[in-house]
Amino acid sequence: MSASCRARFPWLLWPIAAAFDLTTLALRLAGRTLVVLCGLVAMMVGAVATATIVGAPLGVPLFVVGLMLAVRGIF
Repeated sequence: MSASCRARFPWLLWPIAAAFDLTTLALRLAGRTLVVLCGLVAMMVGAVATATIVGAPLGVPLFVVGLMLAVRGIF
């Protein structure tokens, strides 16, 4: 929780606030990791589809979307 939210908690409940902070951090990291993995998978599928002439119209945009997902997950 942010510092402004913590100010509303009595000092006796700080372990609960710390647990919520830890849970939030873990979910944010898991979400970023999932986005990066989805981006990498989309890039691989896009590259494989681009290798075929028929799949190129779908593969190039898929690769670009995967690249954008991976970059967004990292930064």
